[in-house]
Amino acid sequence: MHHGPAVKLGEDNASKYKEKLGLKLFFAYLFIYCGFVVIGLFYPESMGMHVLGEQNLAVVYGFGLIVLAIIVGFIYNAMCTKKENELNK
Repeated sequence: MHHGPAVKLGEDNASKYKEKLGLKLFFAYLFIYCGFVVIGLFYPESMGMHVLGEQNLAVVYGFGLIVLAIIVGFIYNAMCTKKENELNK
């Protein structure tokens, strides 16, 4: 015994916008992440430098990347929802 989909899915008029926005946000995040990798690869002694209280650059940058990923997710969701509501009336 199977049941049907919970909602009826139609055409998403905002899909192109969401695709472009996702790529832009991905490459922006990738650029910042590459900075972390470059510092770790070419200037590993800098990762031990204290930058925020007793925390070193590696910890601060790493946690910053995690928080940034969450923020980017919220931004993507908010912008996509706004565009969907605008185009899918």
